Amino acid sequence: MSASPAAPPVVREARPDDLAAVERLLTASDLPTAGVSDVLTRRAADFVVAEVPAEVPGAPGDLVAVAGLEVCCDHALLRSVAVDPAWRAHGLGRELVRRLVCVAEGRGLRALYLLTMTAEHYFPRLGFARVDRGDVPAEIAATLEFRSACPASAVAMTRPLGDRIGAAVA
Repeated sequence: MSASPAAPPVVREARPDDLAAVERLLTASDLPTAGVSDVLTRRAADFVVAEVPAEVPGAPGDLVAVAGLEVCCDHALLRSVAVDPAWRAHGLGRELVRRLVCVAEGRGLRALYLLTMTAEHYFPRLGFARVDRGDVPAEIAATLEFRSACPASAVAMTRPLGDRIGAAVA
């Protein structure tokens, strides 16, 4: 991974060949990798990544941030949001989540859900609020992440989608 933020990373849709780098970033961030391969294989564009630009010496092409959607009927699970420590506090996580919110809204999805062990104070800034796990739609609760990849102690959060809350991530 990169040593210091010298130039802004390029944000782009993930590609299936990003899988190894995405899994390394998730593992380094203590996030589950279960199910990531399946989503990246079926619909890589549901993940976005930030990549160090080619002109940055020593780290060109390194993925330094990732975030993904796992679409379930008319909702989606926001998953795998990770930023390399050297690139934190530069707005990358916010930008990746903003892009996925726009993608989800463009598809007409009703809400995003997530589970977190460490970022329950971060996500409210992006329009998310705590929700009881029992209030999560059945199709979201049936995902691998909800069933087994994340512990039962993980905090569930939701963010409704639509124009009325578009400014929450702006």
